[in-house]
Amino acid sequence: MAEGNSSTVFQFILEGLTDDPELEVTLFAVFLVIYLTTVLGNLGLIMLIQVSPQLHTPMYFFLCHLAFVDFCYTSSVTPNTIINFLREIKSITFYACATQVCCFITFAVCEMYLLSVMAYDRYVAIWNPLLYVVLMPKKLCLQVITSTYIYGFTVGLAQAVATFRLSFCGSNVINHFYCDDVPLVALACSDTHVKELMLLIIAGFNTLCSLVIVVISYICILFAILRIHSAEGRRKAFSTCASHLTSITIFYGTIIFMYLQPKSSHSLNTDKFVSVFYVVVIPMLNPLIYSLRNKEVKNALKRFTEKLSLTIHDSRKSE
Repeated sequence: MAEGNSSTVFQFILEGLTDDPELEVTLFAVFLVIYLTTVLGNLGLIMLIQVSPQLHTPMYFFLCHLAFVDFCYTSSVTPNTIINFLREIKSITFYACATQVCCFITFAVCEMYLLSVMAYDRYVAIWNPLLYVVLMPKKLCLQVITSTYIYGFTVGLAQAVATFRLSFCGSNVINHFYCDDVPLVALACSDTHVKELMLLIIAGFNTLCSLVIVVISYICILFAILRIHSAEGRRKAFSTCASHLTSITIFYGTIIFMYLQPKSSHSLNTDKFVSVFYVVVIPMLNPLIYSLRNKEVKNALKRFTEKLSLTIHDSRKSE
């Protein structure tokens, strides 16, 4: 790829979040704790859903994949960021940078559409709970998930190829803590008009399209809840989508804050620090939100813990 675009850059230098050595040590510890919590939370949630028969419903099928996407999403960036806190020169090879861009965009797009699919799923569950399993069969769920991954990878690959076909013949210092499209395009010494237009159209389309699905689904959910006569029924209906509503509010709230800033106050440094939240923090928050605010997940975790404790007790007794 480097030879194909006549690039003389074979590696990039990441500026990172700070150049203060003492602060970098603190950030190393903070990011490491957050990442370990993210890994344990998301992989733990996946395992819990797999081993709990009562969670084998479309809602938790999609939640399982959201946890997987969150794990992959943050893992494409955070481990390298953690290591770079201990490095004096934060370098990344040309091909590793291209792979990071592709993976990051792939899972970011998957996250958007998974959240919108989960909003529609909640609407179906509340609108007609008796026909929920019939309207959301396993085959349809698999097709939706497969389409989401294929589309996400297609977008990620297309954007990465378009970026790394540009010529990088000047500075190789990226003003970010990971390889991101915008600061990379800013380094290019060839015409970036097509790439910038492509970035604007595709990113805008995916954000708007997924957000419209979410908004329409929740408007329909609101009308479906208003049709329920009992206050208890309304409370239960709302509680089934409370966790998901919290997740999409945090995710889209961060994206909207980032892209709707006034141009005068917008900068790559602002993008860098906002990115910490949706790349590192949000993937950690999602499993906590779905665990702490979801009664079925808490009950499944309780049963799993009791069963595990009983198994350990029996094994010790047999010894």
